[in-house]
Amino acid sequence: MGTAKATLNGTLLAETSTWETVEGNIYFPRSALNEALLVNSDHTTYCGWKGDAKYLSIVIGDVTVPNAAWYYPETFEEAKHIKDFVAFYTSKVTVSIDG
Repeated sequence: MGTAKATLNGTLLAETSTWETVEGNIYFPRSALNEALLVNSDHTTYCGWKGDAKYLSIVIGDVTVPNAAWYYPETFEEAKHIKDFVAFYTSKVTVSIDG
């Protein structure tokens, strides 16, 4: 299956050999994240079949990328497999699968 990675300017944000793919987005388990580089955001959105999304910003040194990732702390039944998994906007972060 390979390894999924999320990086920003060469800095590793997440890496895992187990992930979920939903609507073309790679969702990383929380255990795969470099949590020291992620901070909670006040931004939220709603999805009719997944639930309420919370957002994370990336902070690396003096660089902040606001609302670069999102997750669903509580999900509807159809999305329970991604509860607390984190996805990154590919317009802000490089997400790749090797292997």
